[in-house]
Amino acid sequence: MLQELKTHYGYLFENQLLEEINNVSTIKNIPEGTKIIDVGQTLTKMPLLLEGAIKILRDDNNGDELLLYFLEKGDTCAMTLTCCTGNAKSEIKAITEINTKLIMVPVQYMEIWMGKYKSWRDFVLESYQTRMLELLDTIDKIAFLKMDERLLNYLKDKAMINGNTKIKTTQQEIAYELHTSRVVISRLLKKLELQKVIVLHRNSIELLAL
Repeated sequence: MLQELKTHYGYLFENQLLEEINNVSTIKNIPEGTKIIDVGQTLTKMPLLLEGAIKILRDDNNGDELLLYFLEKGDTCAMTLTCCTGNAKSEIKAITEINTKLIMVPVQYMEIWMGKYKSWRDFVLESYQTRMLELLDTIDKIAFLKMDERLLNYLKDKAMINGNTKIKTTQQEIAYELHTSRVVISRLLKKLELQKVIVLHRNSIELLAL
């Protein structure tokens, strides 16, 4: 695990911190589509991504979902950090977008490392800032973009995360994550196909240009 830590986080953390992370953490390989954090869950470990991607979602009072942002290798989730430091329950849901490898860090070390290592403190603060900017971007898209523009941005993000222009998904899943109806998504996908932006397949969508 230490070598993987050095490969993915060596440019961020000093060797002593990398060795401490290695000594107290565990590695998990998690398949695509697995829920790793749920709303209301008390977190005992904080994830650091080595490989793969995770989507962060927010539930409303009716149980509908809204996609907030994606995490990729080298990332962690600011909302997870907030819950870890304050012993609060999770306000978000985290699901693996593709097969993912995580380092699970026990939460009790977070505050220790905040005071002990400037590199860790900088990493945590930068994570807060990055995730906040992504949240603002999500709010801007909801407030200022038409649904067809949001849909196309969503498909482009999924293609980049998966490294493949053929996206395995369903209209219902897209509707959940964009917080709209399947009927609306179906109509807009057909419109994009007529515009030769996408090709619709059974349970997948091919994006013709990023």
